[in-house]
Amino acid sequence: MNVLIGGAWPYANGSLHLGHIAALLPGDILARYYRLKGEDVLYVSGSDCNGTPISIRASQEGVPVKEIADRYHAEFQKSFQDLGFSYDLYTRTDAVFHHQVVQNVFLELQHNGYIYKKEIEQTYCEFDKQFLPDRFVEGICPVCGAQSRGDQCDNCSTILDALDLLEPTCKICGNPPTVKKTEHFYFELSLFQKELEQYAENAKDEKRWRENAINLTERYLNEGLVDRAVSRDLPNGVSLPVEGYEDKKIYVWIEAVSGYYSASKEWAALYKKDDGAFWQEDAKAYYVHGKDNIPFHTIIWPAILKGIHVPGLPTHIVSNEYLTLEKKKLSTSKNWAVWVPDVLKRYHPDSIRYFLSVNAPENRDTDFSWREFIYSHNSELLGAYGNFVNRTLKFIQKSYGGAIPQAAVDPEIEEKLASLYKQAGSYIEKGHMKQALETIFNFVRLANKYFDEKEPWKEVKSNPASCEKTIATCMLIINNLVQLLHPFLPFSTNEVKATLGMTNLKWELIHNETAEVSDIKPLFERYDVKRIDEELEQLISQSN
Repeated sequence: MNVLIGGAWPYANGSLHLGHIAALLPGDILARYYRLKGEDVLYVSGSDCNGTPISIRASQEGVPVKEIADRYHAEFQKSFQDLGFSYDLYTRTDAVFHHQVVQNVFLELQHNGYIYKKEIEQTYCEFDKQFLPDRFVEGICPVCGAQSRGDQCDNCSTILDALDLLEPTCKICGNPPTVKKTEHFYFELSLFQKELEQYAENAKDEKRWRENAINLTERYLNEGLVDRAVSRDLPNGVSLPVEGYEDKKIYVWIEAVSGYYSASKEWAALYKKDDGAFWQEDAKAYYVHGKDNIPFHTIIWPAILKGIHVPGLPTHIVSNEYLTLEKKKLSTSKNWAVWVPDVLKRYHPDSIRYFLSVNAPENRDTDFSWREFIYSHNSELLGAYGNFVNRTLKFIQKSYGGAIPQAAVDPEIEEKLASLYKQAGSYIEKGHMKQALETIFNFVRLANKYFDEKEPWKEVKSNPASCEKTIATCMLIINNLVQLLHPFLPFSTNEVKATLGMTNLKWELIHNETAEVSDIKPLFERYDVKRIDEELEQLISQSN
């Protein structure tokens, strides 16, 4: 089977925070899981280096746009690498390859009759002497009354036009903009209404999308799809490939989602592969992002793919709700955030991955609190998983001189492990990472209970044969936990894999092939609970 996994493209205008990682982490879990199953996986993403937010940051700092894009793209690459994200390609939207593919998508849509030209009114700043991209206009959402940008309201998820905003102001200078006429190209999205209704209905029937994606998509379809501008007077981006209109840029909403397609094509060119199979109807295509990106992945991107006659539409929409921080909404402007480069200096990457998976905002907003994070690490990662591995291997070292007993294992435990692959795998494939990890950790707790009840420290003297069976069973558990937990906790599972000399991991029951163990180190260190108050104080002081 061919599995395409697309992770949303973060804007290269500021550091990543834990909210970004909470939304994107399911993509890496999926990629690692499907690779263990032996499927052909293509996992792509990149930095969005073209959007308005980067222009805003560049103008604030008085530096070129490329300098901002380069800085944060490099930082993103390191952050994702340090967190264990296993992209097949992580690229950027200001690359020549991306520009060419996006221009080809535009020309194909035009050739197939889905693009037309018309004169429209657009916001214009008399002070800055420029047409304003929608994100350069801020005001009040006409639907819910919240503060909003000109392209989309983050509060109610309505896709807007800057002209819709009440009390609009220019983000650059703060003055109210005027309105001027200009000519732009439009994508005839309304032509796809019926096809997209059927597409969304099928996804709902097959339960392949998250509930929030189904609800929001139905809302847009019920309101009726409207044609959308595909060109804008933007300071940076992909130039329109039409003679006489080269100064205009392809609007970010069509350009950014086309990044999945351009990254796929770039990967194929770089590694001399054929990416065609990932865009066929029988491929699985997962798109992983936050809920603010839902309509771009469930309506706009499928319409574009239909418009260029590519059959591989998104099959699974993994759209997370928001992560809050200490019961408050994350705010980059107020510095109320836990920044990824910073947190990685002080905490194990698997601690971050574990907490954001087991507390994933899959169906509702969830909260990151330092207290929960520290206690979760100490009691679950260290106290349950790390403890089971450590106590078993230490016992083997102490009681058997490091030689692993080669005895028959407990058939009941073996059966439970075999069914755990099916149960956890089913959850992962449906995008329920939290339930998959909870199911595996329920078994980890059962494994510790088994060790406690068997009391091998007594059994080794009173019934040596039975003790060998107990320890062989514990080794069976460890070998299989390495595989079951690998999609979630790649760093610690790779450590155990190296300790045991395991070869290729796979998603099926395996038996112990290791003869002996030595040089055993704890997988995790205990975090001092004093850190809770220290982290809270740091968070409060940085946001003042």
